[in-house]
Amino acid sequence: MSYGSIGTPEQLRDPNYTPALHRAIPLGIQHVLAMFVSNVTPAIIVAGAAGFGFGSNSPDFPELLYLIQMSMLFAGIATLLQTLTIGPVGAALPIVQGTSFAFLPIMIPLVAGKGVDALAALFTGVIIGGLFHALLGTFIGKIRFALPPLVTGLVVTMIGLALVKTGIQYAAGGVPAVGTPEYGSLLNWSAALLVIIVTLGLKFFTRGMLSVSAVLIGLVAGYVYAIAVGMLPLSAISGSWENSAAFALPQPFKYGFELSAAAIIGFCLMAFVSAVETVGDVSGITKGGAGREATDTEIQGATYADGLGTAIAGCFGGFPNTSFSQNVGLIAMTGVMSRHVVTWGAIFLIVCGLVPKVGGVIRTVPIEVLGGGVIVMFGMVVASGISMLSDVAWNRRNMVIFAISLSVGLGLQLEPGAVQHMGDTARILLTSGLLPAALIAIVLNLILPEHLADEATDEVSGGMAGHGKGSLAADDRV
Repeated sequence: MSYGSIGTPEQLRDPNYTPALHRAIPLGIQHVLAMFVSNVTPAIIVAGAAGFGFGSNSPDFPELLYLIQMSMLFAGIATLLQTLTIGPVGAALPIVQGTSFAFLPIMIPLVAGKGVDALAALFTGVIIGGLFHALLGTFIGKIRFALPPLVTGLVVTMIGLALVKTGIQYAAGGVPAVGTPEYGSLLNWSAALLVIIVTLGLKFFTRGMLSVSAVLIGLVAGYVYAIAVGMLPLSAISGSWENSAAFALPQPFKYGFELSAAAIIGFCLMAFVSAVETVGDVSGITKGGAGREATDTEIQGATYADGLGTAIAGCFGGFPNTSFSQNVGLIAMTGVMSRHVVTWGAIFLIVCGLVPKVGGVIRTVPIEVLGGGVIVMFGMVVASGISMLSDVAWNRRNMVIFAISLSVGLGLQLEPGAVQHMGDTARILLTSGLLPAALIAIVLNLILPEHLADEATDEVSGGMAGHGKGSLAADDRV
C-alpha cells in the first residue's frame, strides 16, 4: 500500500490530522490486524490454565466466548481513551491498547485448575491493579530512575521465558492432552510448524499488510490445514457459530467480587512494569511518527488511560490493558501519525466485541494451530527483552544484579515446590518468577554503589563488549 497520497509530510506527522475516510478506515483496520491475535490469546490461555471452555460441548464454553468478547470490546474502549481522551485521561496519540501478556505469569497461578470460580478474585485484582496503575500517572516521571533498561529488560525477558513453555504445550496438543498418545504427535506439530513457516515467510518476504498481518495469516493457514486433515470437523465450527449469540452486552461483575491478597499485590506490582512499558511506547510513537520527544502531559495521559482502561475492563470481565508495541512499529513503518486512524481501528474492535459469534469462530482455532502462533509471539517477547538489555553497560555490578535476579526468579518458576511451605499468597507471587526477579533487580540496582561499576568497567565490560570473543574470559573473572 502506498502512503504518499494520504497527506503532506507535515500532515502525516500531526496526531490531529484526519485522512479521508476511504484511507483512514483501512489503515485503522490494519492496526487491528497487527494486534488481533495477541489481544485475544491471553483469554484463551487463562481459560486453559483454569481448565474450562475447551470444546463447544463444554458447559463452560460460553464463559470462554465471553472472555474473548471482553478482550476485544475493552481493548477498543481503552484505545478510544487514548485517541479521543477524556480530560487528562489519554495521550491524544495513535496508541493501540490491548490485553497485556505481562500479567499472564501472575494470572496463570491464580486460576490454575480452579475453573470459573477463580475469576472473581482475578478480576477484582484487575480492578484494583488498574486503579493503582492510574495513580502511577501522577508521578510516573519521578519513578523512572528506578527502572533502567537493566530492570525493564530483565522483566520483559522473564515474561517471555515464563510463557514459552505454554507455547510448546499448545503446539504439542495442549495441557489436557498431556500423558496421552496424541500429545506431541506428528500431526499436532505439523499444524504448529505450518503456522510458523507461513508467518516467517510473510514477515520477511512480503511487504505492507501481508507482512504486518503475518501471524494472523499464518493462523488462518493453519486453520485451513486443520480442517483439511480432519483435526477440526466442520460440525465443530457450525456448532460454535450456532451456539454463539449474534449480539450481547457486557455484564458488570459477572463473576462476582472477591478480595485476594495474591491477586491485588501481583497486579499492583505488575502495574509498575506496564506503566514503564507504556512510557517507552509513547516515546517510540512520537519519535518514529513525529520525530520528537514525548511530552510529560502525553506520558501522564497515556498512563492514566492504561490504568483506567484496565479498571473498567475488570468490572466487566476484561483483562489488563496496555499499549501494544507492535503498533508502535507499524506507525514508524507507515509514517501515519494520525490518532483518528487508530480511532477507526478502536471502533472496529468494539463492534467485534459486541458480536459473540466472532469469539465463537476464534475459539474453534485448534490449540495446536494457536501454539504455532504463540511460539512466535512469546519468542518475540524474549527477543524484545534481550534487545532492551543491549543498552546496558555490562560491567561487573550489572552482571551480578542480572545474574542473581534471573537465577532466583527463573529458579522459583522451574521449581515451585521449593516454597511449598509458604502461604498461598506468597507462593503464588514467588512462583511466578517474575515478581521476585523484578524486586531483586530494582532493590540491588538502588543499593549497590555505582563506583563498583566504574572500577570494573575496563576489566569486564571492555573485555566482553569491546572484543566480543572475550566474553568467556570475562565470565571466568566474575
